[in-house]
Amino acid sequence: MDETQQHSSTHDSSLAAMSLAAMGVVYGDIGTSPLYTMKEVFNGPHAVAVTPENLLGILSLIFWALTITVTLKYVMFIMRADNRGEGGIMALTALALRTSGASQRGLWWISVLGIFGAALFYGDAVITPAMSVLSAVEGLEVATPLFKPFVVPITIGIIIGLFMFQRQGTASVGALFGPVMLFWFATLGTLGIWNIFKHPAVITAINPWYALHFFLENQMHGFLALGAVVLAITGGEALYADMGHFGRRPIKWAWLGFVFPMLYLNYLGQGALILDNPEAVKNPFFLLVPDLLLYPMVGLATAATVIASQAVISGAFSLTSQSMQLGYCPRIQVLFTSEREKGQIYIPNINWLVLLAVIILVLGFRTSSNLASAYGLAVTLTMMIDTLLAFVVVRSLWKWNSLQSGVFLAFFIVVDFAFFAANSVKILDGGWFPLVLGLTVFTLLSTWKRGRDLLYRKLQLDSMPLDAFIKSLEYGGPHRVEGTGIYMTTNPNSVPRAMLHNLLHNKVLHERVVLLNVNVEDVPHVPEAERIEVHKLPQGFYQVIARYGFKDAPDIPQALSMCAAHGIKYDAMETSFFLGRETIVRHNIPAMQRWRQKLFTWMFRNADTATAYFKIPTNRVVELGTQIEL
Repeated sequence: MDETQQHSSTHDSSLAAMSLAAMGVVYGDIGTSPLYTMKEVFNGPHAVAVTPENLLGILSLIFWALTITVTLKYVMFIMRADNRGEGGIMALTALALRTSGASQRGLWWISVLGIFGAALFYGDAVITPAMSVLSAVEGLEVATPLFKPFVVPITIGIIIGLFMFQRQGTASVGALFGPVMLFWFATLGTLGIWNIFKHPAVITAINPWYALHFFLENQMHGFLALGAVVLAITGGEALYADMGHFGRRPIKWAWLGFVFPMLYLNYLGQGALILDNPEAVKNPFFLLVPDLLLYPMVGLATAATVIASQAVISGAFSLTSQSMQLGYCPRIQVLFTSEREKGQIYIPNINWLVLLAVIILVLGFRTSSNLASAYGLAVTLTMMIDTLLAFVVVRSLWKWNSLQSGVFLAFFIVVDFAFFAANSVKILDGGWFPLVLGLTVFTLLSTWKRGRDLLYRKLQLDSMPLDAFIKSLEYGGPHRVEGTGIYMTTNPNSVPRAMLHNLLHNKVLHERVVLLNVNVEDVPHVPEAERIEVHKLPQGFYQVIARYGFKDAPDIPQALSMCAAHGIKYDAMETSFFLGRETIVRHNIPAMQRWRQKLFTWMFRNADTATAYFKIPTNRVVELGTQIEL
């Protein structure tokens, strides 16, 4: 084998390995959709009559929904809009905000869309574990009705175990996820093919005429059926969100080469089964399975749904961490569960809040059919937001002309809006839940962002220019003591309040004074070589700017250790960190509505300390309090 062939073989094996790993993380949500999609189409609140024409129409709609929304929109278009290799709503928003020449109002709307899309993800993070695990455990009812009273308790037990395990991280079992999901998709395809032999004609459902005929025959009722068909594409947005972990090519080839064909074969198999036995609509997925294999299939389905839930929960942790970095969320405790993988994180507060919400959902809705009413609304809204943000990117950054970008927007927004409109009738039946949850999270994120902006502006107004302060030291100043004093500041060109308070109370300055500014860029990661920027100033002052991406974990001692080449030797025992501890008091004329001011004050008071968040040694920190009117 020559060098070229050897390189090609290595590349192919690497692509195959990455594609396998992607199956374990990216496709869990959409991969468990066959458990409930067909059942909801023919049993849900807008149940479709079981006729051969309707069945072929639904199978055609599922095929074209997967093709247009997942394959064309996400795999072919949106996944090309990467932010230095990273995807997801935050990365897409960061790209859209780079629009040159946009008005402040336009940028504000882009930011609002991005925050709202991120907030809606938490609704998905709550509904996915409840819906998928419940639908898997309901397979026991197919075996015997005696299991029916135990479905909810078993589901809650599995979910509690899943959330309890989060503290351990997924690095130890992550290697199993890919092979399990590979086996899951292979099983889906095999079961589908086995049943297609009963009615091979179902394969013709890929003809779009059947979808069109379904709408012409059923009209408004057919349109409302899209509210159940959309369940087949829930999780499609995960392809883009998880791109940073695996890259575009492995995700693309896993989908086109294996996942999509196996998924659709299973849907065709369910369709063939229903044609053969219309009574099978009560649970077509598990009735595909031979009786002897039913219990193992319930076990495999439960494993697949646990993996799907794991990916969504990890996504909620990742999104929260990114929101903190970008200034949309107060600092809360983040634990790293892997020394090698910096993306492996665990956020206790989010974990227990999501668990509580999932248990409430399961106890409140009790069946996957009831939960299906709540599912889909948040996902379709998120997909619409992705389309709008992607339109901004293709128009402004990719420089598509008006015709190209207009066709892109019109084509995908019509599809997205059709799914959203069909799901909007679910609002009173449970669809309100993800919307209320999304609006609550949006209110928290936007209030924090607004409050922090006002606080920063207030600090700027009350600050003293640094150059004037340093110049004043030439004419005499406070006593200088040995060591290094580090003052964290939002603006390295002004004197931090903590320094002024230190001078007021202690009347001393260290011989070396470092003004440290942590700057979070709108990119996922900042290379180590670009981490630190140091400016030496007169009178022993230094400006240090530490740059991080929104997926990086700030570590101030590590960043300071990189300053040795710039003349700042970091010795923890010779260094004191001075941090401002602001207390917000109400102004006579508040800058925000009273309720938002109270909410921001509560969030500010309960935020994690800068000491813990930036990994600063607690025994080297001096906090100096100050009051700020807001």
